[in-house]
Amino acid sequence: MSSAYEVCTSQHGSELSVELLQCVSDAAENGRNDISSGLNSFFLIYAGALVFFMQVGFAMLCAGSIREKNVKNVLLWNLLDSAGGAFGFWSVGYAFAYGGQDASKGKTFIGNSDFFLTGDTDLEFWFFQYAFACALSSIVAGTIAERTKMMAYLCYSIFLCGFVYPVCAHAFWSSNGFLSAFAAEPLWGAGVIDFAGSGPVHMCGGVAALVMAIILGPRRGRFYDDDGVELDEPKAMGPHSVTLQVSDYTGTFALWFGWYGFNPGSSIYISTAAYGDVSSLAAVNTTLGSAAGALSGMFTSTIVDERKTGVYTWDTTAAMNGCLTGLVAITAGCATVEPWAAFVIGILAGWIYLAASSLMLRLKIDDAVDAIPVHMFGGAWGVIATGLFTSPGRLEKAYNTTENVGW
Repeated sequence: MSSAYEVCTSQHGSELSVELLQCVSDAAENGRNDISSGLNSFFLIYAGALVFFMQVGFAMLCAGSIREKNVKNVLLWNLLDSAGGAFGFWSVGYAFAYGGQDASKGKTFIGNSDFFLTGDTDLEFWFFQYAFACALSSIVAGTIAERTKMMAYLCYSIFLCGFVYPVCAHAFWSSNGFLSAFAAEPLWGAGVIDFAGSGPVHMCGGVAALVMAIILGPRRGRFYDDDGVELDEPKAMGPHSVTLQVSDYTGTFALWFGWYGFNPGSSIYISTAAYGDVSSLAAVNTTLGSAAGALSGMFTSTIVDERKTGVYTWDTTAAMNGCLTGLVAITAGCATVEPWAAFVIGILAGWIYLAASSLMLRLKIDDAVDAIPVHMFGGAWGVIATGLFTSPGRLEKAYNTTENVGW
């Protein structure tokens, strides 16, 4: 390949002239733009791959939370989330979420073009958003474990990735979304600040899980005996082997690892120092939020149990789900709150998980992996916390606005 100088000298001669200098300058600028574009594309593909790796975490977490006889079934479900979700998001999902977006057209319910990726689509962004759709779909798999037929679950995966998630993503992130901070006239001057998806991904998935759990009802023997008599205490239906318990821990770590694509990757670009600062803050806050949630959940659970029984026990489930709830809660504000606020959000997330988990048992809603407390309640807290704790300087860097900041 000829150098820029050689191309320019062939066009304008080798003698120094304004035209030659302008040609070399333009070529250098184009080269920088190409490098910047390639770097941004690689960053988004890499972040999307990390998010997609969360499917491993969901699968292992589900397998580690149910009875051994149903493990193979649940693992297949998680595969169907990716396969069925790919079809749904490719065919209509992306078009409903982002197709034909144009801020000058005002607010719309869903997109209306680029079906089957027939338009001029940023393919790296499609892949990143597909990984988000799969993550949302897998949230429900654990909640309804041991109660669903395979074909019904496949249809659900396609529907969730092809319609439900796209409607939420369009509302929050499309320039035509009625809640979007990127709209020409954002709601209340700022729109909903949700950097990486506490609302459109996690809360949406948690609400879907709640609806499914209510429709399907609890597993047999969970709250009532075979004669329909209410049990004094809900029957535990967790794993009965060391192997599955190890899967639970590994799944939690896999999800935490994948979250470093979920949150920092939502900056979309990385080619400038400003984008790098935003992505770096998201990574730090993701770490602090998850750590605080794990500590808060575990120690609070220990104190409560000691008050009830007089014995200290370290509840690993509270630690793991507290960690995940902290991750969910910090997702919305990971790029707009200060690190100290991320830690506070995580602490409160651990308490919210424990309260919500107890509420589910009181209401006799059977959630095999506590996905509803983690994702629905954690996601709701994340959206609210972003409004409470967003820093003006951080918001300006991430969204180029200082409207309606937190305390």
